[in-house]
Amino acid sequence: MGLRRTAGRRAGLLLAGLGLLALPACSGGSAPDTLKVYSGRHYGIEQASEAFTAQTGVEVEFLTGDDAELRERIVAEGPDTEADAYITVDAGNLAAAADQGVFRAIESPQLDSVIPEALRDPDGRWFGLAVRVRTIVYNPARVAAEELPRTYEALADPKWAGRLCLRSSTNVYQQSLVASLIAIHGETTALEIVRGWAANAEIVNNDVLVLESIADGVCDVGLANHYYLGRLLEERPDFPVKLLWANQEDRGVHVNVSGGGVTTHSKHPQQAQRFLEWLATDGQDVLVAANHEFPANPAVPAEPLIAAQFGTELVRDPLNAATLGDLNADAVRLMDEAGYR
Repeated sequence: MGLRRTAGRRAGLLLAGLGLLALPACSGGSAPDTLKVYSGRHYGIEQASEAFTAQTGVEVEFLTGDDAELRERIVAEGPDTEADAYITVDAGNLAAAADQGVFRAIESPQLDSVIPEALRDPDGRWFGLAVRVRTIVYNPARVAAEELPRTYEALADPKWAGRLCLRSSTNVYQQSLVASLIAIHGETTALEIVRGWAANAEIVNNDVLVLESIADGVCDVGLANHYYLGRLLEERPDFPVKLLWANQEDRGVHVNVSGGGVTTHSKHPQQAQRFLEWLATDGQDVLVAANHEFPANPAVPAEPLIAAQFGTELVRDPLNAATLGDLNADAVRLMDEAGYR
C-alpha cells in the first residue's frame, strides 16, 4: 500500500476510523526521487502536485485527511514517518504543528522573498502558500446599504439579534478571528465583542450553511471565508449574497493562510523545500485556482473569478499569522466564557 502518486498511480485505501488514505509506517522501498506529502488541504493539492511532477520530474505521493489527525500521526510516527512535508489550513493548525515539533526550520531566501513576513513563521518552520479572507457577508435584499455592519465589532450591536449567522466556536477559522480580536483589543474588549456575537447569533455547522441561511432569509448577515462564496457564485452566478471587506477604515480585514513546512524527520528535505518553493512561485496559480483563494505571493495576480466578483483592492490586517496560532488557546477559552457555542 502507498500514498497516492501524481503520475497516474492514485490507488489508496481508507484507513478505518481516521478518514486517511493508508500507507505503511516505514519508508523502505520508495524511490529516492519520490516526495511524500501529508495534506490537510483538500483543494488544489492534487492538481498542483501533478503540475510539479510535470515540470520537475519529481513524483509526489500524498496522503489527505483531517488536519489534527495527520498532525498527530506524524508525531506518533516520529523518525519512521514517511511525511516529507505537511500542508494544512489555518495559522492555528500550522502553529500547533510547529509547537509539536512537526516542522524543521529551513533557510530559503526564495520563500523569504516571495512570501510576506506576516504570512510566515518568524523562525522559518512554516510558510503561508494561499490566503483566505474571513469577512462579512450579507443579503442585499434584506440589509440596506446605510445599515451595513462594516466592522467585526459592529456585529455585536443588539440590532443584529436574530439576524446574524455564525459558524460554531469549534471551527478553527472562527477561533483565529477571535484570536485577532484579542491581539488588537485585549481580552476584556474582545470578550465583550464575542459576547455580543453570541447573544445575536444563530449558530450553524459550516460556512456554506451560513451563506445559504442568509440567502434563504434565516438571517441577514454573517461571517464566512471569501472562497466559500466564490464557489457558490461559480455554480450559481445569481446567488443572492454579497460580501464586504471588513474594517477597511482601520486595521483591515482578517486574513489567514493555508501553508506548510518541511517535516523534522523528512527523508527528502531538499525536495520538500523545493516543492514549497515551487508552490510559492510557479505553482501559485494552480494551487489557489481550485479553491478561489488569493495567492500568498503578491506578485501573482488573483484568479479571474475572485478579481471580478470581489475585487483585489482591500486593506488587510497586518497581524502576523503566527500570532493567531499563539493566541488560539486564549481564543477558545474566551469563546467559552462568552457563551459562544
